[in-house]
Amino acid sequence: MLRLLRPHPAALIEAEGAKTLVIADPHLGWELTLYEKGIHVPSQTSKLLQKLTTLLSKYKPDTLLILGDVKYTVVTAEPGEWRDIPEFFIQLKNYVKNIAIVRGNHDANLEPLLPEGIRLLPATGTIVGDVGLFHGHKWPSPMLLKCKTLIMGHLHPVVVFRDPSGLKITRQVWVKAKCHTGQLATLLLQKSNIKVEDSAEATIKKHYNFAPRTTQIFLMPSFNDFLGGRPINEAAQKEGQAPSMIGPVLRSKTVDLDNAEIYLLDGTYLGTLNQLKQL
Repeated sequence: MLRLLRPHPAALIEAEGAKTLVIADPHLGWELTLYEKGIHVPSQTSKLLQKLTTLLSKYKPDTLLILGDVKYTVVTAEPGEWRDIPEFFIQLKNYVKNIAIVRGNHDANLEPLLPEGIRLLPATGTIVGDVGLFHGHKWPSPMLLKCKTLIMGHLHPVVVFRDPSGLKITRQVWVKAKCHTGQLATLLLQKSNIKVEDSAEATIKKHYNFAPRTTQIFLMPSFNDFLGGRPINEAAQKEGQAPSMIGPVLRSKTVDLDNAEIYLLDGTYLGTLNQLKQL
């Protein structure tokens, strides 16, 4: 069973008698980039830790799963990250027995920062119950297609509204979209260098011994709300700007983003993405 933990950017999966709390994109150490630009913001790691331990205390999961981008720097680690990240996980281990991290694009050279006993999973994702989870900057494994539901991070989805006076309102959101099962299966097989024979469904059955079941995907908001996010309802990006949808799955047209359902963190339904783009 999958449950979105309103009004938090977190989810709880209950399967086989165990509970897994899921978050994405904490980006510990993001304020170091501001410091380099002359903007002095104290470390926000303790606030994120308190926010997370409150959830862990309330729901008492057996496992904490982080969908990538634990740290903010991409390749190296800043001195502040060497200080904050190990202590962050040492404190978390007082609240949850198992901690696992699906590697994100900001998680190169993360291993030296982690205390013993924390599992680093590949960017191709993992499965919990009937839910497949991955970060989103790389293609997930075809194995995730055995799950009805996928969850990915990476996008940091937000919606932006402006009133006639120019006031700008930004809110984090969940995005729930339908997947085109056959198209997604075909692409994942191709990216795994597996030749499609007869049909994608038959090839999945031959190589992995299951029929693809994925019909929907949730795009998860960032756990670090200080970062802002990517405005998914804004008009087409100007030349030279980053695309509003990032990651190979979202760019592949195997996900029906136009008709995706958009929800605020408190569960308020805002409409479809197509409707919001017209506002």
